Amino acid sequence: MEKLPATIAGEICLSKDPGGSMRKWREIFGVTQTELADFLKISSSTLSDYEGGRRKSPGIGVVKRLVTALIDIDKNRGGKVAKQLEKNFKPKEEIFDTHEFYSAIKGSDFAKKIGAECVANPSRLKETKVYGFTLIDSLKVILEVPVHEYMQLYGKTPERALIFRFVENGRSPLIAVKIGRFSTDMKPAIVVLHGNIDAKNVDPIAVKIAEGEKIPLLITKKPIEEILAELGKFEN
Repeated sequence: MEKLPATIAGEICLSKDPGGSMRKWREIFGVTQTELADFLKISSSTLSDYEGGRRKSPGIGVVKRLVTALIDIDKNRGGKVAKQLEKNFKPKEEIFDTHEFYSAIKGSDFAKKIGAECVANPSRLKETKVYGFTLIDSLKVILEVPVHEYMQLYGKTPERALIFRFVENGRSPLIAVKIGRFSTDMKPAIVVLHGNIDAKNVDPIAVKIAEGEKIPLLITKKPIEEILAELGKFEN
């Protein structure tokens, strides 16, 4: 098995929630339950039972078939998702740190876990899913990371929260997201501004960019150690 399929299969088999991990990867590849079930020649209810944990955890043979199917379906579509996942970047750990979840978290639940207030696009939180997060030094990423390397912020998938630390008003992080959008054709599921910031202090330009990009914008003062401890419960 090649590196990417082996990595995905290994994560599913070792996950605390194999079914949730199966569902996460299916959604990352943008494949519906019906489409995957048809490709595997099984019923949608069987796949649903696996993902929902109602069936015994699948063996490596089942997982291998599922992962191969996802990659084959993506390949038939041009292979865009696999190409992103296969990029072997070396993260600048002193500037940002990526974390992946073993299953998706709803945006509204994510906001509660980090003690955040939504200051832009609150209605989108319920429909947003987060598969991980990236912790970012907001000043260093803007000053030291070339725009063409912004893709590194997105880890395995852009369906994640970018948590910008040491924020005063939020303009610079949102401008970075906007610029990165032109460079990488990606945008995060959620942007979080972390620091000594209140709703009344958020820069109107930051809010306007978030609204234009349809990205929920959250603010939080919760200690970063508590945030990491809470979100660490859902990591691979």
